[in-house]
Amino acid sequence: MAAESLPQSHRALVLRSRDQPLAVEVRPVPQLTSGSAIVRNLNVPLVSYSRDVWTGKRGLPFPTPMVPGGTSVARVVAVGPDATTLKPGQLVYVHNFIAGRDNPDELCLFGFTSGFTPGVQSMVEKEWRDATLAEYSKVPLENCIPLDETRLLGSPEDGGLGYTLDDLGYFAFPLVAYGGLRDIDLKAGETIIIAPATGQFGGAAVQTALAMGAGTIIAMGRNTQALKRVESLDPTRIKTLQMIGDFEKELEALKAFGPIDAFFDISPREALNSSHYKSCISALRRNGRASLMGGLGDLTIPVFAVVFGNLQLKGRWMWDREYIAGFMRLVNSGMFKLGPKGGNEITGKFGLEEWDAAFDVAAEKARLGQVSLMIP
Repeated sequence: MAAESLPQSHRALVLRSRDQPLAVEVRPVPQLTSGSAIVRNLNVPLVSYSRDVWTGKRGLPFPTPMVPGGTSVARVVAVGPDATTLKPGQLVYVHNFIAGRDNPDELCLFGFTSGFTPGVQSMVEKEWRDATLAEYSKVPLENCIPLDETRLLGSPEDGGLGYTLDDLGYFAFPLVAYGGLRDIDLKAGETIIIAPATGQFGGAAVQTALAMGAGTIIAMGRNTQALKRVESLDPTRIKTLQMIGDFEKELEALKAFGPIDAFFDISPREALNSSHYKSCISALRRNGRASLMGGLGDLTIPVFAVVFGNLQLKGRWMWDREYIAGFMRLVNSGMFKLGPKGGNEITGKFGLEEWDAAFDVAAEKARLGQVSLMIP
């Protein structure tokens, strides 16, 4: 697609302070600098807790005023003078996990939080406080992942996968899950527990584990109807088990599945006292692995099971950069399926002025495969 010219101004959703509502403002278009690109945001997916983040309820640090946001599917409009490959006109996935260039251990989530150390907080305040809930955004060059537009959006008759731009907005959820599953080296044919498995991120982990070739996926959750929906993705490979809050009974039921190679957890903070954490780790075979990606807070580890089972517990915040290429290979190959054929549903599309309704829908419709999109 031909490159487009930048206007002088654009519309952006602005958070002036945590105790004031968001408002759409007309602002000058961001200025291009070395190491950056200007993109036109086509869609921005919302997580279920979007309102809690930007009202301060989650307690995450971020500067104000700011333009909130996160990931986006976007079109590159301009690139900095140090760009070597990225070109105007390209379709890209903008991911929001920003690392300091002089210290990659300084990390933040663009549009969500300025991170947890003085160094990265200073970087965000000075350079990256305005994210993607705007018509145009300045983003780091390295956070623009080129998309194979012909393959992804082309018709199946011409060798494409037939997806829409809105389908691509779902990337935000399985890419997170892929970070944890890749981190514990999930292999084809292995048995893995995913718990909880019915929400946006847990459900995306089930989809991702299927694409990676897991032989058996034990999907756990409290809602039996939601578990049936998860099982419908692949009734042969997906087995379900209800969380009942009883460690001994859950452990007995898990062991009935035979040797279990891995456990993936992405529990919300509300699950702090859930019994599944202990039962799932205790059910792993010797030399089993666990990926812990949830925000549970401080937990009691079943040390006996870990030590005498020679288990590996790995924490993971998001992903490493090289993981993104691996995930995109799954998508481009057709192994990871987007859109209705993958069990996904666009629950709503909203303009910037409709942010309040968008946040409500995002919170209410946050099961497996569901995503609400802002369309700047």
